[in-house]
Amino acid sequence: MYYEWFYGRFPDIALRETRTLTVFDVPGLPPGEYGFTEAYCSKPGCDCRRVFFNVIQVETGRLVATIAYGWESVEYYAQWLGRDDPHVLRELKGPALNRWSEQSELAPMLLAQLPLLLSDPAYVARIERHYRMFKDAVNREASLRKKPGSAKPPPAVRRKSKVGQPR
Repeated sequence: MYYEWFYGRFPDIALRETRTLTVFDVPGLPPGEYGFTEAYCSKPGCDCRRVFFNVIQVETGRLVATIAYGWESVEYYAQWLGRDDPHVLRELKGPALNRWSEQSELAPMLLAQLPLLLSDPAYVARIERHYRMFKDAVNREASLRKKPGSAKPPPAVRRKSKVGQPR
């Protein structure tokens, strides 16, 4: 599965709607702002219903955590995955630190703060809306690539068609 930043496809919306956590007095977390930027699956046809939060420490610009979160039920992920492995399903549903991403020493404390953000139903609805926008764009692009004649051949192929013609 490949994940792309929401910002890459919808920069204006991402700048306006990215959630920021402001920390004043949380043990183990330096005071400051942490941006919870979103990344979504870019595989056409996949309906994983998950987001990866790439958490950026705003003052330093440093990526300090990557947290996976799925908003559907564990039963949904079991059916989607085709397996009923409780450990895997717990990670799919999350929130969980993405084990395949580099994590900073701040990652566990940021993971502990995420339920506070997710307690806002409007924010969860926004994540779901962003997911649908992103997946609609991915699937639309994939369907255009599949239509006959909808894509130009690569330049090398076009040049070959001119072989033997005067320049």
